[in-house]
Amino acid sequence: MRTTIVLARHGRTEWHHGNRYTGATDLPIDEVGVQQAQQLKDWALDYAPDALWCSPMLRARQTIGPIARTLELEPTLDARLREVDFGSAEGKMLSELPPAVAKAFVLDPVLDHFPGGEHPADAADRVHEVVAEIAERHEGQRVLVVAHNTLVRLLVCRVLGLRLNDYRRLLPALGPAALVRFRWQDGTVGLEAYNVPPVIDPARMETRE
Repeated sequence: MRTTIVLARHGRTEWHHGNRYTGATDLPIDEVGVQQAQQLKDWALDYAPDALWCSPMLRARQTIGPIARTLELEPTLDARLREVDFGSAEGKMLSELPPAVAKAFVLDPVLDHFPGGEHPADAADRVHEVVAEIAERHEGQRVLVVAHNTLVRLLVCRVLGLRLNDYRRLLPALGPAALVRFRWQDGTVGLEAYNVPPVIDPARMETRE
């Protein structure tokens, strides 16, 4: 039985606009982020998820809010979907960090993750655990999950068996409100799409008319 899980990154915040690390800092989405949340809502109306899951962080809850209200679905909030804590890098751009710290992080963001922050392997474990649980609880359904940039990239690496140390190199970007689609079927997991804007496919719109 096929289960589809789409993970969406939250809308933009002021710090994301400035490319500052915003892991554990609980910021709201900005005006652009509000527009992105509305665009995601329009896409979700076409996707018609059976269930919603969400990080408890404010930016994620504000992103899923319009979807939840329109579809009359209550999101399940799970702390395992929160963003990675970036420790000493919180609120800073890479260029503002001590050069030795920034260089080590770029070379190996797992072995030399930011001081005081969460180990990326631990974050990968928790998000993989919760997504596997979502797939089991919603077998045969479609689920929308709103989460975070680094967390989702770590999940993709974990599911595909890629080295976590390469997540920044192999998956350099995941835009605000962009989509990542997984398929669970017959005990296997496949990646169907990555970093896709939440735009309704015109071909699908034609088939509904």
